[in-house]
Amino acid sequence: MKVEIHKLFEVLLKAQKVKPETSVIHSLAKPPILGDFLDDLDPNLVLDWSDKSFHGLPSLREKVVERFSYSPVCTAEDVLITAGTAEANFLAISNLVSPGDEMIVDVPGWPQPLVLGKAIGAIVKKLERHEDNGWMFDFDQLEELITKKTKLIFLCNPNNPTGHVLNEEELLRIAKLADKVGAYVLTDEVYRNMEWYCPLTPRMATLYERGISTGSVSKVLGLQGLRTGWMISKDKKLLFDSIVLREDTSEIMNIMGEAIADIALRESRFEVAVAKARKSAKENLSILDEFIKIHSELSWVRPVAGLIGLCNLNIDQDSTKVSEILLENPYSLMIMPGSAYGYPNHIRVGAGGGSKDDLEKGLARLDQFFKAI
Repeated sequence: MKVEIHKLFEVLLKAQKVKPETSVIHSLAKPPILGDFLDDLDPNLVLDWSDKSFHGLPSLREKVVERFSYSPVCTAEDVLITAGTAEANFLAISNLVSPGDEMIVDVPGWPQPLVLGKAIGAIVKKLERHEDNGWMFDFDQLEELITKKTKLIFLCNPNNPTGHVLNEEELLRIAKLADKVGAYVLTDEVYRNMEWYCPLTPRMATLYERGISTGSVSKVLGLQGLRTGWMISKDKKLLFDSIVLREDTSEIMNIMGEAIADIALRESRFEVAVAKARKSAKENLSILDEFIKIHSELSWVRPVAGLIGLCNLNIDQDSTKVSEILLENPYSLMIMPGSAYGYPNHIRVGAGGGSKDDLEKGLARLDQFFKAI
């Protein structure tokens, strides 16, 4: 299976070589440091497979179910710990979709399912979100896209990169359409707990017998480097098939990552970390919003949830070209061009990272660019 590089990763690779001084793309909370966890780590922890369960550390799975409100519909037995949300998505797509099958993916959205579906040889159909409708898609289009060959509907909820959130009524409607053809519905819920103007995002795994929820400690807790996420589903066969597939890829769990994630999801720690991340992100979102309001070169639908948003670039330049100019002096600024998501007249901005000063520094460079054109 040959997987083509997607544009978002191309941009990240180029920026890593150039090493810009600042950016406005941060998509996760400020990362903690290892020292924050040392006092709670067992110095006698054996750095090999825990020998407790191929599903992942039992205490961690229990905490995932409780902290992210999958209980009581789902239990720890419905959780598979993975190498981040990305591996959870990979395992689900690889097990459910075969060459010639159809899968539906929301766009703009996380590019991973698009490239994986194509590599598998599936027919990937794009479910288009509409900016003039708050980045919601059209249910009539979804119904038209679904056929007897549809095996999987993949949605980011909260959406990456627009911050739109599907409510429970909408998810149940999607499940009903999927159920007619026996299709699965996977929602990537990595930005849950970062809702700004709506209730907490509903969990697909709790709403539909073929529903799958994926997530991780990466975004809200800033623990991307742990590579610790999960797949949640009532479908025991899917979980077992995913363990079998993982045996021939990453093989076993990240024991250190699981141990630290288990500490991070302790109730007292989790509540404090989420509150801190939300406070910082809310301040940064307001800074972004004010910047956009006073710059006619930009406009956006402010995100309902999450740490990133997609802005219209109201100038006569392609976002890829703009991002390349900004990487160089005198700007030394990284932005994420909307072309990474198939939207060349947009840019993606982020309210993560934790530092108001860093964001303001990046926006000052962007202001400098707008004044120069």
